[in-house]
Amino acid sequence: MKNKILIWGCVLVALVFTSCGEDFLDRPVRDSITTENFYQTEEDAQQALVAVYDALGFQSSPGVSWSPFLTVSDVLSDDAIAGGADANDGFLQNQMDKFSAQPENVILNSIWLRNYTGIYRANVFLEIIDGIDASQEFKTRTIAEAKFLRAYFHLELVRFFENIPLMTFTVTAPSEYDQPQAEPSAVYNQIAKDLVEAIEDLPETISASEQGRISKWAAEGLLARAYLFYNGVYGDDMNVDGTSINRSVVLNYLEDLINNGGFSLLDNYNDNFRKTSEFSSESVFEISYNDSPVWWDWGFARGAEGNLAAQMQGPRVTDSNNWSRGWSFAPVSFELYSALENDPRLSTTIVTQDELDGTLIKGYQHTGYYSRKYTSDAEHRGSGGQFEMNRTVNYRVIRFSDVLLMAAELGSPSAQTYLDMVRERVGLPSIPATTENIFNERRLELALEGIRYFDVIRRGVSTATAELSSNGVRGPFYEGQQQLFDTQFNSNTRGFLPIPQVQIDLSAGTFQQNAGY
Repeated sequence: MKNKILIWGCVLVALVFTSCGEDFLDRPVRDSITTENFYQTEEDAQQALVAVYDALGFQSSPGVSWSPFLTVSDVLSDDAIAGGADANDGFLQNQMDKFSAQPENVILNSIWLRNYTGIYRANVFLEIIDGIDASQEFKTRTIAEAKFLRAYFHLELVRFFENIPLMTFTVTAPSEYDQPQAEPSAVYNQIAKDLVEAIEDLPETISASEQGRISKWAAEGLLARAYLFYNGVYGDDMNVDGTSINRSVVLNYLEDLINNGGFSLLDNYNDNFRKTSEFSSESVFEISYNDSPVWWDWGFARGAEGNLAAQMQGPRVTDSNNWSRGWSFAPVSFELYSALENDPRLSTTIVTQDELDGTLIKGYQHTGYYSRKYTSDAEHRGSGGQFEMNRTVNYRVIRFSDVLLMAAELGSPSAQTYLDMVRERVGLPSIPATTENIFNERRLELALEGIRYFDVIRRGVSTATAELSSNGVRGPFYEGQQQLFDTQFNSNTRGFLPIPQVQIDLSAGTFQQNAGY
């Protein structure tokens, strides 16, 4: 029964001792820290909250597999392919790309474990905070942050796996180990509840010394993202304690964000992904990655604070002034290059093999195109340590342009204005704010940012089949047999991944496998 606890990441040591705060790491070790004597002061609670935030940056699970959200979601989409050094290196990613992921694929279990670790830590915090000697102002804000983070982790899980356990408490007894899969509606309603309650208590302004903490505006943006996916897939509204979270309600939150959040589009689209533009006026929610402390230990890769997705997606270039050797996963598809070919955002989004200096080592499913937004460029190389583990590019989870396009899609009276703002920023003329034009703009504006796959899936199986299947498409740099690049969307799965087999085995028959697997 001990192993079942790992389903929820219930490891106290990980909670208490995992932190990205250097001050905490420098503290002397206490001989006997337990749940009974640790959570006493506001400082203790702050450390516990940092542990919840820390799970945001997890991109793998110890002993399981690399699974950065950005890389996995883009490989699933039609914007990128599996890649890697060779067929063996990219085998697990190739299952994702071909819509043939097997329940034994360890990437699945890595996604599952890292998100339930975050949920567990959030639940621990919410259960202990009332009993801590801290100011009410501190409690109010941090409770809201923990609720946001719990919603974020649940949303990643339910969008990938659909049929998941809903966890709003910590597992404390053997009788609670085998938690059932919840109806998706229950999970989305809890996500909405957490976010609506968080919106009421989160601050509107984040000081420079607290960059990376959650604001009210981030919660409003995430609520809209959750609603659009749920409503698109299930054709229904979310519900919070009898109140419908419908199109009108969500649009009101977005209009509040747009009109009162103080955000704006950067003048230069390219600046969104520069180191100097972290936490810019266009960044509504951003996950920090850095090289502090510099990291060397491959035995505990999770201890690194660098952006692994950028390492995985970078080109395998040696002897270069502008790049440090990436792993060539998620090479960009010719379909995306073609869609952007006459668009001003092309040069910011994609780098071609002809633009690379140094010596290029061509990997599996070589297309000749790579992400420029999240990559192994010299600008984001760490100051020391093992270079693969110290990429310093932050992940912009929600940008203001995304917010404008979500509001336009939801039928804002200002829909045309919002679409025009996004296009004018890159010098493109106005086009009618139709649903099709808005979705197309989302693909071009938000390409290779982990959004495309879910935008396609929420439009239904027929759209997913048409958009995500690719047969006979071949760009000028492609190397290898055509079958390496052909994909066929599996409509039986509706775009959801299989429940990890190890979790089904641990559930003692409680979990049922998803349809199509």
